[in-house]
Amino acid sequence: MNTGDNRTTRARTIALAGLFQAATLVRQTGLGKVRDEVATRASIGSILKTDATSVEDVYGGIAPLRTGLETLSSQLGSDSGLRDMELTGYAITLLHLERKLSRDKPLLERITSAIRQLAMQSQDTDLRDPELIAELAELYSQTISTLTPRIMVHGDPGVLSGTATRNMIRTLLLAGIRAAVLWRQCGGNRLRLIFGRRGMLESCAGLLREARLHGVL
Repeated sequence: MNTGDNRTTRARTIALAGLFQAATLVRQTGLGKVRDEVATRASIGSILKTDATSVEDVYGGIAPLRTGLETLSSQLGSDSGLRDMELTGYAITLLHLERKLSRDKPLLERITSAIRQLAMQSQDTDLRDPELIAELAELYSQTISTLTPRIMVHGDPGVLSGTATRNMIRTLLLAGIRAAVLWRQCGGNRLRLIFGRRGMLESCAGLLREARLHGVL
C-alpha cells in the first residue's frame, strides 16, 4: 500500500476501527454469538488484500467497518462506562505483537509470502470457506503464536473447544494483526493514540455518518 496519502487522521481511524472490529468478532466467536457477515468478510478479506491503494480499500470501503467504527466510538468516548476493557486488552496485545513482528524480518517475510500465495489461490473462493479459514488459522499458529504474549481468548468453553471456532478466532486475530500493521504504516503510535483521541473520535463520527449515507446502518 502506498502510504503517501494515508498518513492522516482518517486513515489511522480506519485502521484502528479495523483492529477493534477484529477484536469484537473474536469475542463474539468465542461466546458463540452471531457475527455480522459483512464485518466478518471485510476483516478476513483484509488479510488477503495485499495490493490495496489505501486503507479504505483494504476493507472494501467504509461501510463494512460499521462494527469496528461503533466499537471504536465507544472506546474513544468520554463515557468510561461504555469502554470495554476486554476489547481494549485484545487491541493492546495485538499492537504489541505487531511491533514484535515488525522487528522479526524473517518471520514477517514468511507471513507475507504465505499470504500472497493464499491470496492468489483463493481469488474465487468464498471468504468463509472452511479450508481457507483453516489455512489462515494454521499460518497464525505457526507464526504469530510463537511470539509473546499469547492472546488468551475468553468465551464459552464448550464453544471454544470446537475446531471451526478455534480456526475462525485465529483467522480474526490475524486480521487484527493486519489492522495493527496498517495503523503503524499510517503513522499510528502510542502518542498519537493518547493525544490524538479527540481528532480520531471526530473522524470516527464522520466515518459513521458516511456509512449511514451509503445506507449501511
